[in-house]
Amino acid sequence: MPHSLLLLSQEAMPQTFVFSSILAPSSSRQGQPSMGECGSGGGGSGSGDLIFQDGRLISGSLEALMEHLVPTVDYYPDRTYIFTFLLSSRVFIHPHDLLARVGQICLEQRQQLEVDPDQAKLKSFSAKIAQLLEEWTEAFPYDFQGEKAMAELRAITHCVTQYEEENSPVKKAITQMMQNLFLSLAARSQLQELWEKLCPPAMDKGPVLKAKPPASQKDILSVCCDPLVLAQQLTHIELERVHSIHPEDLMQILSHRDSLDNHRCRGDQTKTYSLEAYDNWFNCLSMLVATEVCRMGKKKQRTRVVEFFIDVARECFNIGNFNSMMAIISGMNLSPVARLKKTWSKVKTAKFDVLEHHMDPSSNFCNYRTALQGATQRSQMAHSSREKIVIPVFNLFVKDIYFLHKIHTNRLPDGQVNFKKFWEISRQIHDFMMWTQVECPFEKDKKIQSYLLTAPIYSEEALFIASFESEGPENHMEKDSWKTLRTTLLNRA
Repeated sequence: MPHSLLLLSQEAMPQTFVFSSILAPSSSRQGQPSMGECGSGGGGSGSGDLIFQDGRLISGSLEALMEHLVPTVDYYPDRTYIFTFLLSSRVFIHPHDLLARVGQICLEQRQQLEVDPDQAKLKSFSAKIAQLLEEWTEAFPYDFQGEKAMAELRAITHCVTQYEEENSPVKKAITQMMQNLFLSLAARSQLQELWEKLCPPAMDKGPVLKAKPPASQKDILSVCCDPLVLAQQLTHIELERVHSIHPEDLMQILSHRDSLDNHRCRGDQTKTYSLEAYDNWFNCLSMLVATEVCRMGKKKQRTRVVEFFIDVARECFNIGNFNSMMAIISGMNLSPVARLKKTWSKVKTAKFDVLEHHMDPSSNFCNYRTALQGATQRSQMAHSSREKIVIPVFNLFVKDIYFLHKIHTNRLPDGQVNFKKFWEISRQIHDFMMWTQVECPFEKDKKIQSYLLTAPIYSEEALFIASFESEGPENHMEKDSWKTLRTTLLNRA
């Protein structure tokens, strides 16, 4: 399993998402700690249970971490801490239970402030709680989909606004926050309904051809003969699919099999359709590449298709679309394609050798990681949207964060949460989410995209049949396989 790069990096993670602030600049960021550093008066009464190392929060009890999340009159948590804790807390506590605890802490603080009422302090506290809720609902809207969570949210907003004037900034911000939340929940609900209707089962790789298509049926070169254009359309599809992946989806992958307390990740257990769709897309693209090669009856045609996809993969690499590049390479390395020696003997393989060098799995995909780091640096310094594109190989990304999850325990021997682990997982997920927010700068071609998404593809069996029909078996193993396939076909007939 691939090791993670920059394990437990000490570099400060950039801020999460850009949230609109309802506070005046003079009050919203004063004394704000960085990366969980202990700020003056910050973290509530349980802050003594938080452990810092070189000014960085590395562990703490779950209760202390929850209290550290909640603002006070003199304290507002760092945004990176908010994102990291809200993301990782679901390993230990269901989001609606966390929301209930946050509500209790808010109520306790509010009651303390009301003992000796100070309107300025009450307004400051209310504004900070509203801002925390705004950041939470924007970063993790799906935490609020259930009735319990929505009831807890309304209870907290009532607590912080009950003494506010009707048109106060806090009430306006809360109203806007709720509107945005409802829109986010509605959009995701519609997306899941769409996945249910359109997405094939995990093992079904789309429409399957059982035999060679008629000569009149279109092929990829009749739809698009420009490698750059096809790479751009693949990038469109990648970004559309990856844009629907949420941080909590990735966290659920990590905790799907095991966690410290032998339970799955505390969060919504509905199927993560966006992850399934993205995984299916990679498999479909690989099979489409193999289908386009094997369906060609003449060696010259197969050679042309192979060279075309090599050029497409190279353009994907130049764009920063490593996922499509890997899918194309995987398709050409499938046995039915790889065994076509007569075809490959006519292919100018120098470009393909370079691509395979980039994706060489040795040394934990060192070459790919170097290229990914270069694309990331380019994205950070980009002056145009084209330079911002970074689409990592999704399977390797998931393996990296899963490796982090496996080698570091959720809790330390003293029972405290190992927050150092979750800083790094959060950093990697945050970087991935930033990449998914990039808008595709290329013009969309509906005809090409329609072909890529709906063109029938061969089953694995059909690929081998087409491959053996194009170039007969050359050794005993291939002859046995071909004999078995023909017997199977005769029995079906």
